[in-house]
Amino acid sequence: MTAKKPLTIAILTGGGDVPGLNPCIKALVYRGIEEGFRVVGIRRGWAGIFEFNPNDPESMQKNIIELEKKTVRTIDRSGGTYLHTSRTNPGKVKYENVPDFLKDQGKEGELNDFTEHVLSNLNHLGIDVLIPIGGDDTLSYGERLHQEGFPAVAIPKTMDNDVHGTDYCIGFSTAVTRSVNFIHALRTSTGSHERIAVVELFGRYCGETSLISAYLASADRAIISEVPFDPERLARLIMEDKQNNPSNYAMLTISEGARMISGDMVQYGEADAYGHRKLGGIGMTTGEVLKKLTGQNIIFQQLSYLMRSGAPDSLDLMVAVNYANMAIDLVLKKVSGRMVALSQGVYTDVPMSTITSGQKRVDVRELYDAEQYRPKVRHVMGKPMFLY
Repeated sequence: MTAKKPLTIAILTGGGDVPGLNPCIKALVYRGIEEGFRVVGIRRGWAGIFEFNPNDPESMQKNIIELEKKTVRTIDRSGGTYLHTSRTNPGKVKYENVPDFLKDQGKEGELNDFTEHVLSNLNHLGIDVLIPIGGDDTLSYGERLHQEGFPAVAIPKTMDNDVHGTDYCIGFSTAVTRSVNFIHALRTSTGSHERIAVVELFGRYCGETSLISAYLASADRAIISEVPFDPERLARLIMEDKQNNPSNYAMLTISEGARMISGDMVQYGEADAYGHRKLGGIGMTTGEVLKKLTGQNIIFQQLSYLMRSGAPDSLDLMVAVNYANMAIDLVLKKVSGRMVALSQGVYTDVPMSTITSGQKRVDVRELYDAEQYRPKVRHVMGKPMFLY
């Protein structure tokens, strides 16, 4: 009699790195092996399976890795992702980004869809279930594969906490913790020089990191992606804050995706495979405008990648490990097309189609004073832990 082939699961991480990815990967590997699974890692997100050439032995070493307990034993002690990451979307590939061995299947001047190639590679590698860990972009392509008939279970991560269908994404708690600590640290220089500090935080369309960080660090004002702001009104408000502070300084947070009234988001560079250009600079622009309007000296601090660097805090550790175990539970039940999630503080799972069925944004009416540009959290009874 021949031995039964073990079920093979593949893990990948896509999009921006966040603290908590490595503990999630380790938990998936440990639990998967204990359940008798073979576990492989796909390097560099969707790029690894897209760029894999089954006819090239070196391509296997570059893009695919066998994951064992000894391989991932210590990775949970650091941030980032052991599997590396990318923002590749195999369903929308520019011709110049098509690997040489696939050039004859692509067309110049078009976005090429290589989903059939991806599915062929997954089958060639003997993968039975795919577990993508990512934000809405990465997971939306996982949903595409599920619609094509390939089993997938999704795990949400993003420091913006903006994946639709879950109250919490891996990486958010650490990002806020980092931001609060840096805001408090910046008070020393801001207060010493009696200036106005503008702290720019990540957050393209969802301003939750700016809102919650300002709320917890008691920043004077918070500008979020959802509400265009009037710089003259902001100047008046921040000057009142400065004058009312015995130490004669003021601080505000601002989302990278924020924009002034009648203005646009500050973007640069070419769009990635999901149509996003790089953000960053609205904080500096706002600081320059505030300096002109108030006559005050400004400290501009763009936290950016510092928010997503380093080891995860205990909350991200807990959620990462629990999400991993939930994903393996779904695989054991032979359930796919689901995303593990938190809803009203309770662990659950939802259809992967939920990811693309809406947009997760700050509840401005409940949590934000759009006239005063600051958090408005008065009544938390009955609200979930993260105020969603």
